[in-house]
Amino acid sequence: MIRGNESRRKASSDYIPYNTPDIGQNEIDNITDTLRSGWLAKGAKTMAFEEAFRDYTGGRYAVALNSCTAALHLALLAAGIGPGDEVITTPMTFVSSVNTIIQVGATPVFVDVDPDNGLIDPSMIEAAVTPRTKAVVPVHYAGYACDLDQIYDIAERHNLFVSEDAAHAIDTRWRGELIGAHSSGAVAYSFYATKNIATGEGGMLVTDDEALADSVRVYSSHGMSRNAWNRYHKGGSWRYDVEVIGYKYNMFDLQAAMGLEQLKRLPEFQKRRFEIAERYKTELAGLPGLILPNPDPDDMTPSWHLFVVQIDEQEAGFSRDAFIEQMNEKRIGTSVHFIPVPEMSVYRSRGFDISDYPVTMQFGSRIVSLPLYSKLDDEQVSYITQSIKEIFAGA
Repeated sequence: MIRGNESRRKASSDYIPYNTPDIGQNEIDNITDTLRSGWLAKGAKTMAFEEAFRDYTGGRYAVALNSCTAALHLALLAAGIGPGDEVITTPMTFVSSVNTIIQVGATPVFVDVDPDNGLIDPSMIEAAVTPRTKAVVPVHYAGYACDLDQIYDIAERHNLFVSEDAAHAIDTRWRGELIGAHSSGAVAYSFYATKNIATGEGGMLVTDDEALADSVRVYSSHGMSRNAWNRYHKGGSWRYDVEVIGYKYNMFDLQAAMGLEQLKRLPEFQKRRFEIAERYKTELAGLPGLILPNPDPDDMTPSWHLFVVQIDEQEAGFSRDAFIEQMNEKRIGTSVHFIPVPEMSVYRSRGFDISDYPVTMQFGSRIVSLPLYSKLDDEQVSYITQSIKEIFAGA
């Protein structure tokens, strides 16, 4: 084992990426098995992955899709959200959360976020409700849980559909229960390459609403009748019907083969993420101008999809952008999650102004995500924390 100065030289000589997926032999073997089976499209493994993920979350129905974006889009579509409707959401998210609102013909309405964690501020949701409001899209940003009690209470009083963006929230718990365990609306998950479990691309919609799940299945396969996917399989029928104008959003067996094995390893992945997060919190505590994440342990358990720190430029003496540049010089990858949606040119052209959301504007200018993934080893974590200390010491 390399120790001391030799360890530091090793860590600094190799670039530490912001993220890399953790792919084991079982994933490779299951994909190989799928290739050899001759059935590559949606089939038995996709259905098995749906069942496994449904059982994992505790939800009643799960529909495997090709992305979290597809799940968000079809949730709104299946719930009847469309032109003339308003959907309340957060500006502190990836643009797909908002694009899908526009894609069903509705109007996004932003409300500001909590300055401590970047989550949608429930106290502002009710004030934004109008007679045209039909849905809320809360985002479990960074893997921290939104205040679902307040959000669902508001939704119930105003008859609003809730579509939770849980792209970051695999294994996040709210008041002891997994996100998705009990959803009268819909919960959308992501299996993108950087997520806690990865299928390259992929997503899942979980709901307790059977009619919603059935509708999403139909929409996800060109609008074809529910069982048309197996028309080329032994026993399948060549007859099919197209019930609605649908999309090509379904998952397929190659993705599901990887997802099945990744889901089995989720406890292993999560254990390592928690270890790294605890080291960051312990070893980086007290640096002036570095604001560490501090989820409320009484209400929620984060998934630690992201470890998002804030750089207070006035106290630290340098900006977030300067910090990222110095980390790059030390061969450490970082990322920003996210540039707020109202800052995007297409949304500015629609009349949105980031200055209307002052908390998001400040939060978005300060944040940076540190490397956090199961393949990150102890030597790399030590190098990362030591490098950050050097930056803040002016070294």
